[in-house]
Amino acid sequence: MATNVFDVLKERGYIAQCTNEEEVRSLLENEQVTFYIGFDPTADSLHVGHFLGLMVMSHLQRAGHRPVCLVGGGTGTVGDPSGRTDMRKMLTDEDIEHNCNQFKKQMARFIDFSDGKALMVNNGDWLRKLNYIDLLREVGPHFTVNRMLAAECYKNRMEKGLTFLEFNYMIMQSYDFLELHRRFNLKLEMGGDDQWSNIIGGVELTRRITGDAVYGLTFTLLTKSDGQKMGKTAGGALWLDKDKTSTYDFYQYWRNVDDADVKKCLSLLTFLPMEEVRRLGSLEGQEINEAKKVLAYEVTKLVHGQAEADKAKEAAEALFGGGGSSENMPTIELKASDDRRLLDVLVEAEVFASKGEGRRLIQQNGLSLNDVKVSDVDYVLSAADFKDGEAIVKKGKKKFYRLIRNV
Repeated sequence: MATNVFDVLKERGYIAQCTNEEEVRSLLENEQVTFYIGFDPTADSLHVGHFLGLMVMSHLQRAGHRPVCLVGGGTGTVGDPSGRTDMRKMLTDEDIEHNCNQFKKQMARFIDFSDGKALMVNNGDWLRKLNYIDLLREVGPHFTVNRMLAAECYKNRMEKGLTFLEFNYMIMQSYDFLELHRRFNLKLEMGGDDQWSNIIGGVELTRRITGDAVYGLTFTLLTKSDGQKMGKTAGGALWLDKDKTSTYDFYQYWRNVDDADVKKCLSLLTFLPMEEVRRLGSLEGQEINEAKKVLAYEVTKLVHGQAEADKAKEAAEALFGGGGSSENMPTIELKASDDRRLLDVLVEAEVFASKGEGRRLIQQNGLSLNDVKVSDVDYVLSAADFKDGEAIVKKGKKKFYRLIRNV
């Protein structure tokens, strides 16, 4: 007998909260369920936090259920206050449309949209057409201000001031569930655990207006063992777009996760069988590095494809294992006559966010050129630094860059 996908999600550690565990499990056992997760287009790429949601969607689709990927062309005009201490930047309609289109391209790597197996829907299609008074009369009586103010998503904003604009976000997201239920007989909304208040709002609104049984489920947030959000880098978020986070840097992020986080990441971010996850997660000492290599390769393969994962792995082995090729490292191209300060070159290439950051690292002996520590902040590159037109810069313990000098 096939395993219920609810049990799969539970075993792998995805499920945080559920409106009714027994009923949701039974629903997934006995029906082909249409469900949705929403993605607000706050940037032109999905990041690793979204990736967790895509993994949940993929598990359910593999079990025969139908995902609806909802991009927030409507809710994106307001901005979700969940987990925020300040108001989000207002996006233009052009920004929102561009970002939604980028999301669609990335999601297609994880979700099969052929033959109606999954749907891509934009909530701008209905939210932008709503009549304000009609919305108030239909939806308003089902929300109490007291209950809304008690929601976790608004608590961080109460001291600094919660705008009426953001206060409407829960109502808009709740209306999405109602609209999707009417259009597609959708019965389940899922999202990160910080969305629990908004999801409950949609479940209750849809039940009260239609009388139908609908459900909500949240999955665990991607956090480190110390409770901090995973996927934050010195340069910002860990993006799924390789133009924003290079495939090599993406691979290296997972290669360097804390030992305590390896098992959790293997469980949530790969499709490896749980027996293998447990085996790899139980390794200790130097052996845990083998598990990290598997993690880095599997996650990179899912996000960027096998060919890109192979390149990233080969580049890493060139640096750490003494074999392979340096060709797949992040590369900085210079002209033949480019005799500039190394610091200026690295700041221009955004290896350092500022000259101050670069100076500090050099003063702390944290920068090497061709395995030699750079001690002079004013060190000027010359032809002697390039062997066969190539030089290798090491930033800190684990970041490597290839300098190419074009003849």
